Amino acid sequence: MRSMLFVPGDRPERFAKASASGADAVILDLEDAVTPEHRRGARVEVARWLETAERGVPVWVRINPVATDDALDDLAAVIDARPDGIVLPKARDGADVHRVDHWLESLEARCGYARGSIGLLPLITESAGALLNAASFTALPDRVVGLTWGAEDLAADVGASANKTSDGEYEFTFAMARSFCLLAAAAAGVPAFDTIDTEFRDVAAVERRARASRRQGFVGKLAIHPAQVAPIHAAFQPTVEEIAWAERVVAAFGASPGAGAIAFEGGMLDRPHLRQAERILAAAAHG
Repeated sequence: MRSMLFVPGDRPERFAKASASGADAVILDLEDAVTPEHRRGARVEVARWLETAERGVPVWVRINPVATDDALDDLAAVIDARPDGIVLPKARDGADVHRVDHWLESLEARCGYARGSIGLLPLITESAGALLNAASFTALPDRVVGLTWGAEDLAADVGASANKTSDGEYEFTFAMARSFCLLAAAAAGVPAFDTIDTEFRDVAAVERRARASRRQGFVGKLAIHPAQVAPIHAAFQPTVEEIAWAERVVAAFGASPGAGAIAFEGGMLDRPHLRQAERILAAAAHG
């Protein structure tokens, strides 16, 4: 998934538009985008749309945090409509992820779904405690499809007045949180998805920052507006030059089966370069 587009769960008139936006997945949000007094109605709208709409793309639901009474109510309200996955916000540690996995196992069994058929995507840096517990997110249930992170709630938790500098770069604490997400995902053997970009009018800036995300190792990005989808996809599509380089690298290793390192265009390459080339070609095939 190069892009996952958030839609407030209490705005059903936007659901179809989001599904038709070209995003690789849609996230119907029951958490931050919905005020507590509208949450019950939002659950009804989300479940109704999941049951009746023709899903052009996977549809996920962001529930409320495990620490709240709303989390299990959210799951119980939407599970019969079989969302493709659950986004778990404000995960405090790996135990929160495993708790939701257990809840989903029970609900899948009740509904007659295959065990693990509903995916799970945790946000792992939305509090100071979660950031300090980053290593606990490296042993994950099989249903976890990746890890992502958040900067806005972390700023509120640590008391920061802003999470970016005047030139749009993350302040140190938030850059560190981003890196911890990337490292935890790599250690767990799952993809890392970058957080939202609050900018949506300047599509060139969105694409530039998304390209930086891909360069650093992220495979996709969360989105909050349909206008962000196209620049995100463009950023996560390898360039013609990258694809050509990757094809030459794969061919060169193919001509020397079993070699750990090869001479290549005036330099030396080893197996990590082959893995990098294979990832580029896989991303190109998906795009």
